[in-house]
Amino acid sequence: MTPDTRTLTQLQAIVDAARERRAEDVTVLDLTAVSSTLEYFVICTASAGLQLNAVQENIREKAMAAGLPRPSVEGPSERWLLLAFGGGIVVHIMTKDAREYYDLEGLWSDARALDFPDVQDSPKA
Repeated sequence: MTPDTRTLTQLQAIVDAARERRAEDVTVLDLTAVSSTLEYFVICTASAGLQLNAVQENIREKAMAAGLPRPSVEGPSERWLLLAFGGGIVVHIMTKDAREYYDLEGLWSDARALDFPDVQDSPKA
């Protein structure tokens, strides 16, 4: 199932917000075919502390501007912060160590990865 335009716009806003604060390896998983309760995971890597908070604040601001509700926040910890936007979109901001340890991509390997190219890396027209 392909996400609708509104959902794609919201996911793009989250991905862009994470990248604006220099989060690395931003991945979007479409869970709609493999979960009855979850729709999308956005997973990204940030260093602990200040960057983790900067990434989550920017994501929260840009996601709400794109029409998502105020997220519930799990954590925060020095390794992993989770933002849940009404159940449909869940954002995991993790340190490199936590991301390797919990391996969400491996756990949800049946999910389809969605591609959101980094516009800064795209060739200029």
